Amino acid sequence: MTSLGGIRQRRIIAYAVSIGSVLAALLLGALMLLAFSASPLEGLRAMLSGAFGSWKALTETALKATPLLFVGVGITIAFRANVINIGGEGQMVAGALLSTIVALNAPSLPAIVMLPLVLAAGIVGGAIWGAVPGALKAYYGVNEILSTIMLNVVAVQLMNYLLRGPLIDPNGANLIPQTQRLTESADLPLLLGSGRFHIGPLLAVVAAIGAYILLWRTPLGYRLRAVGQNTDASRYAGIPVKRTIVLALTLSGAMAGLAGAVLVFGSESHRMITDGSTAGFTGSAGFNGIVAALFGGLHPLWTIPASFLFGGLLVGGNSLQRAVQVPSALILALNGIVVIFVVSTERFRQRLLERRPVVGEDTTPLTGASADTAAAGPPELDSPDPPGVAL
Repeated sequence: MTSLGGIRQRRIIAYAVSIGSVLAALLLGALMLLAFSASPLEGLRAMLSGAFGSWKALTETALKATPLLFVGVGITIAFRANVINIGGEGQMVAGALLSTIVALNAPSLPAIVMLPLVLAAGIVGGAIWGAVPGALKAYYGVNEILSTIMLNVVAVQLMNYLLRGPLIDPNGANLIPQTQRLTESADLPLLLGSGRFHIGPLLAVVAAIGAYILLWRTPLGYRLRAVGQNTDASRYAGIPVKRTIVLALTLSGAMAGLAGAVLVFGSESHRMITDGSTAGFTGSAGFNGIVAALFGGLHPLWTIPASFLFGGLLVGGNSLQRAVQVPSALILALNGIVVIFVVSTERFRQRLLERRPVVGEDTTPLTGASADTAAAGPPELDSPDPPGVAL
């Protein structure tokens, strides 16, 4: 039988693999710094100080981590239904556009109505952009990876058209694709007397906790996980597989759309603005959120610290560049190396979690809820507990 001690041990090792992959990437980054005649220790100190060394640094890290966490939570929901969402960038743009349109067309509403309304509009915009590839996959067999990526392109072109035309700031010079300053009643409330730290990070944490409850404490979450484990068995049990697949990508897109709305109404300029590319608005959070979810074991709760870590890498990378005077391309390469190392070890982690106990492991049979959890399948996929947390 599967052992409780064996499960715990393998979870600890599996999570250590993710941490080790980041450390290995940073070691390779140190070698790159040496190639530029820069001090790796000085660079590391600058990175840690820039990301976590002060209240201001922690604030910047939390704000940078917020869209990563929203997108990462959406990725974990889609993963449980065995669908892959690569369209976070486009879904963020769709959510931001719809919430911006709502704010522009109802500027006189009070904050108590306006703020929930624009956030809900962001959720709806992202959900629609996620439901389209979900329906294409469920009813027409279209690969969701291709359709979500292509919809990213559609979203950026739609954004460029709207921000250069119907939504452009009428009082501006018509040179920058941006809206006018949006109504103050839609601004995200600031916390702790800060001029920048708003409620967005708290909303992202609440979304992660809500996703955990949804996936492991509700019948809907059970259906999502069942479809992800075995579509044939789920269909035989009466679960509407096609609708569940659509719902998984819809919910995933909704989280990304909410991230887009938070980026708009939590920004310092309080307007939607871009440089003509998707990354010019999202900061590539739609892709970085995928890595944060992978690093968090594709579990919504563990995605919280994972997103904070990657937010720190992004913020600290800027401090590193200024401290050791290296090209900005090196920082981009370092982030890319971290992505490669984390993604490349994901399959190894899954195999480690799924392997059977070996001789010498604790083989004491589990009872009660622990036995039910162990019998349900690989603990990384089916257990409601984060990796490394006691059952």
